[in-house]
Order: sequence, then C-alpha cells, then structure tokens
Amino acid sequence: MLASINRKLGLLLFIVAAVYLYLSFQLPNYEYAPIDADVIPKGLGILLLVLSVFLFFSRVAETDAEKAKRNIPKKELGVIAAVFAMIFVYILLFETIGFIITTALFIFFCSWFLGYRAWKTNILVSLLFPIVMYAIFVFALGIVLPRGILPF
Repeated sequence: MLASINRKLGLLLFIVAAVYLYLSFQLPNYEYAPIDADVIPKGLGILLLVLSVFLFFSRVAETDAEKAKRNIPKKELGVIAAVFAMIFVYILLFETIGFIITTALFIFFCSWFLGYRAWKTNILVSLLFPIVMYAIFVFALGIVLPRGILPF
C-alpha cells in the first residue's frame, strides 16, 4: 500500500496537517481584531491537508532519475543545517527583537550565506520587505506583529 514515496510523504504530511490544524483551532480568539490570528494558520492547515491527499493519490511513477535527486550530497547537508539553525535563531529572537529587525537580519544573512553577493540589493530587500509586510499586517489588516525594541 505504501510502496511509493508519494504515498509515504502524503500520509506523513496528512498527519502533520491534522496535528497542525488541531493546534490552530486551539489559538485564542481576539474580539476586536478585524481578521483573527487563527485565519492564516487554519487556511494553511487545510491547504496542507488537501494537498497531502492529492499527493497520496497521485499516480506519478517514480523513475530512477527522481530517486537519484533525493540523494543529498554531504556538502549540502551542512548548508541545510545552517539554514535551519538560522531559522531557529530567527524564531528565538522574533518576540524580543521584533518582526522588522529579526526578519531583516534573517533575510540579509540567509541570502548572503546562500551566495547572493549583491550587497546593496540585499540590504534594500532585507529592509523593505519586512517594513512593507509590517505595514500591511498592522495598518491594513489590523494584525499585531511583535515590535520588539522598536518604538512603533
């Protein structure tokens, strides 16, 4: 029954999506927010659940070339581990330092680590993206993001 990798991954993602959805339904409701904090997590959970069912029932035959793509060289495992470490540090600092600063630092250093060397563009994107996202979430949608050490 679980012969193909798609079925195994589909089942695993279905379980992860079910647990994620259960936890997203445990989020508290905020009466005065125009869009509640649980809308995006619930939507993502439902999307992951539906896509995992599609993956489970997909009939794509796995070729030897696709199997070879799954072999990750040891050099790239270090890169993947470093990016996961950056994500972990991002999560740890998110509340205390705030969304804008933490996201700007994460984008800059992750892009630089992954080989993007145009530092002017990298700085511009690293600053503009979190500022625009913060403005959209806070002022347009009314969703509060951690401001951290910034006064606004």
